[in-house]
Amino acid sequence: MKIAGRVNYLAAIESVAMTDIVLNLFIFFFISFSLLYTFNPQRTQRLKIKLPEAASAAPFQGHDRVTIAVTDKGSLYLGDELVSDGELRTRIRQLQKSAPQLSVMLKADQGTPFRHVVNVLDAVNAAGVRNLSVAVTPKR
Repeated sequence: MKIAGRVNYLAAIESVAMTDIVLNLFIFFFISFSLLYTFNPQRTQRLKIKLPEAASAAPFQGHDRVTIAVTDKGSLYLGDELVSDGELRTRIRQLQKSAPQLSVMLKADQGTPFRHVVNVLDAVNAAGVRNLSVAVTPKR
């Protein structure tokens, strides 16, 4: 006589454990993407510059363009990169040599001491750049 044993296999998926795993993944991806968005280089490099107003303003034109920003504290930014006065001079010379038709846009905060603006103008002139524009906001 054969005695067969009764073996019951539990083939159920625990829904509580699966829900816990899915929620943990959701939290992980939510935090990861929010950190990526918060510390995105394009978001962190945004400068708050209050431009002066002018009645006549024209759009910035030129093929090879670069922007120099001067904050109200006197910090210099070439594009989105913080540079010193000496670095600005060498980088502008390098850019002018690689692109002779270089156009420079100067964005200076309206609270910037004029000596900082003159230093930038001197660096641009010393590099031989002839296309220079100053960023303004149109008067209302």
